[in-house]
Amino acid sequence: MKNLLCSACNVGDKMITDIESGEIVCGSCGMVAQGQIQDTRRELTDNPASGLGNVSGVGPQSSLAMHDMNLSTMIGRSNRDSYGQMINSSNQAKMSRLRTWDMRTQFTDSSSRNLRTAFTLLNNLKDKLAIPDSVIERTAYTYRKIEQKGLVRGRTIASLLAACLYLTCRELGVPRTIDEIQEASNVKKKQVSRDYREIVLSLERIVPPVNYFQCLEKISNKLQFDGKITRSAMTLMQKILDLGISAGKDPMGLAAAVLYIISQFEGETIKQADIAKVAGVTEVTLRNRTKDVKNKLSLIP
Repeated sequence: MKNLLCSACNVGDKMITDIESGEIVCGSCGMVAQGQIQDTRRELTDNPASGLGNVSGVGPQSSLAMHDMNLSTMIGRSNRDSYGQMINSSNQAKMSRLRTWDMRTQFTDSSSRNLRTAFTLLNNLKDKLAIPDSVIERTAYTYRKIEQKGLVRGRTIASLLAACLYLTCRELGVPRTIDEIQEASNVKKKQVSRDYREIVLSLERIVPPVNYFQCLEKISNKLQFDGKITRSAMTLMQKILDLGISAGKDPMGLAAAVLYIISQFEGETIKQADIAKVAGVTEVTLRNRTKDVKNKLSLIP
């Protein structure tokens, strides 16, 4: 503030602007030269869902993966008034009670409590499975649909949420198997599969077929195969799909068998147990799929 002088010491080059208190103070004598100045900074959101320190001009971004879609207001946890000063102890206790009742009034009905529990689990699955935000948003949209239809009644939230996430991964082509999702959500695979079929029939969704090439790339990347082996495996996989050998076969098991066959031809030494563990299948399944492919394609003289 070059054009603002202190009325006490007539010094203008030591003026300090305190945004928290909304005052301009003389750094030489401490005289308040101006008060109640306007804060022109962009506000910092304090919402845990959006991340601390996230800069936003209008608060956190709207999201379907929040029970209130980030549209409701909340009482902040700061114990300072509009001037940046600390409020006294009696008012702090009053504000604490107001925050408690503010949180309680946001979950007055069972639907809000259900969505809050479900989306908390969804955020946990996002971290465990490294799911992108687009998949999380679509999963939340699907869960809201089945909650409106009343499919939640009589079923567990974790199982329905896992089924919605698997459906979204199938629709968007994200390579996540039902085994990975049920293991991360700690529910039984049979229950997730049953809820998945019920959701597909109820919402009349058209689920695209599993991308066998994504399964193959996923296994290849985890085992760090050479690019030549991966390309040869894709060529063999395309031939298998054209001949219809893949009908009724587990995609991960078939992809593991194709990679195992190609690695043998290329002289790559890898154990069946290692590739079966990465693919999430048993060694028996891997041997059976390998035997089927070799017999039907006549790869061995």
